[in-house]
Amino acid sequence: MDEEFRSLTHRLAEEAADSAAYRRLLATEDDEELARVLVEHERPLWAREIAAFRLGCGGDPRAFETLVLLLNHRDPERCVSAAHALARLGDPRTPRAAAALATNSLRTAYALHPVRLLTTLRAPESVPALITTLSRLLNPDEPHWRVALACVEGLGSLGDAAARPVLEAALPRPRLTGAAGEALGRLGEE
Repeated sequence: MDEEFRSLTHRLAEEAADSAAYRRLLATEDDEELARVLVEHERPLWAREIAAFRLGCGGDPRAFETLVLLLNHRDPERCVSAAHALARLGDPRTPRAAAALATNSLRTAYALHPVRLLTTLRAPESVPALITTLSRLLNPDEPHWRVALACVEGLGSLGDAAARPVLEAALPRPRLTGAAGEALGRLGEE
């Protein structure tokens, strides 16, 4: 059991009232049983999350849609678990989905984990999506500065020179200055 799965089981135990159904979903080795949980009516969210996480970490593409929905959830802990499972899933649709979530201006409050996932994936969609998102978040009174900071850090990690203009624009922002300077230092020469 990896650390993310241990965290998920601990977090969901109370939500699931440590029920027999909860314990069964944690113990089963039957992927078909887990997949059924994703499509059966009236299954609680905790059950769908466990099933999607386990299937996603096991590389089963049937978990993709549920994991993307969880990546865009208002509960940050659900987003963390979904991002972990999506990174392990290896589905080719993941970068495009994460980029769509990260760049959606109506969902900026929930974009932190899609931004971090894009950095982890290092996909062709990653740099353009992070540049787009960061560009939108450079207003002086931007309330989503943590998302902007994740973009700056991600762009520094990805090291693509195309990010130079937006990172330079981030330098004057007090909450971004240090990270932007570090990210610029990590970029290759133009």
